[in-house]
Amino acid sequence: MNDKYVETGRIINTHGVRGDMKIEPWANSPESLLNYKSFFINGIEYPVKVCRIHGKFVIASLEGITDMESAEQLKNAIIYVRREDIPLDDGEYLIGDLIGLSAIDEATGSQIGEIVDILSPPGGDVCVIKGEREILVPLNDVFVKLVDTDCGRVYFHLIEGM
Repeated sequence: MNDKYVETGRIINTHGVRGDMKIEPWANSPESLLNYKSFFINGIEYPVKVCRIHGKFVIASLEGITDMESAEQLKNAIIYVRREDIPLDDGEYLIGDLIGLSAIDEATGSQIGEIVDILSPPGGDVCVIKGEREILVPLNDVFVKLVDTDCGRVYFHLIEGM
């Protein structure tokens, strides 16, 4: 959509005959989707009637979606929420906001490149940094020492072979 909205999941199936939808959350936990009053799907705002956890998925009932057929039409659609509605504590950030930031070697203070992508393999998120060469750095506390989105920098602890 645009910078005003953030992708938070995908409708993967219907759930039951009353229009409920099974959502694959794209967040730290499925619980994070429970606090939104509205989801935006295909540019349309849908107020949330009920949202609950179902294993690692979320089951949502949205206003205006009252039967399995209307829910089926939204299958595979991306769920968005307003960026301003996402609660972030000090020091927290959205992973997607790292793309485009400068990657800095914390030991030398020199720029090693720019974060061009975030991969999400099963073992955990990985930053793709493109500089003189492309390197992959796990997005965890061992390697990421400081994220300063205000200054547009991420400081990394690099090890030999990276």
